Amino acid sequence: MQIGVETSRAVENKRIFVVDDDEIIRAALQFMLHDENETHEVASLDIAFAKAAEWKPDLILLAASIVRGAGVGVLSQIREGIAGVKILVVVDSAKDEIGRQSLSAGAHAIIAKPLTIENVREKVDVLLGRRVGFAIPLTVLKTP
Repeated sequence: MQIGVETSRAVENKRIFVVDDDEIIRAALQFMLHDENETHEVASLDIAFAKAAEWKPDLILLAASIVRGAGVGVLSQIREGIAGVKILVVVDSAKDEIGRQSLSAGAHAIIAKPLTIENVREKVDVLLGRRVGFAIPLTVLKTP
């Protein structure tokens, strides 16, 4: 176990899929989350859907590049294909247009790079209902 990991979270067994076509980002996010969650690295949405048929995730961390490539409609496909899953889109910047579009299309939250272990864990904990955290209202992130 890493320093700063709460034992109760390690045994709570929330399942997270990190879906990113960038192997380094996938590995970094998996490393940040694996002590407190059952975290799986997934290279594509097709693999995520196949894996979710047997191991439904509670949360998907989804790369903005995948949303950009597939279109924001993919968020509806995820919500319909994996009922009850939360979606956190990983963007390059909080001002990234794909982040705003993702929120409008049904993503539950975005997280901007650079990623830190503290910020990632806090955002994940909030989405999994483990703590009440600071949340930016969607109206603040939407463009006029």
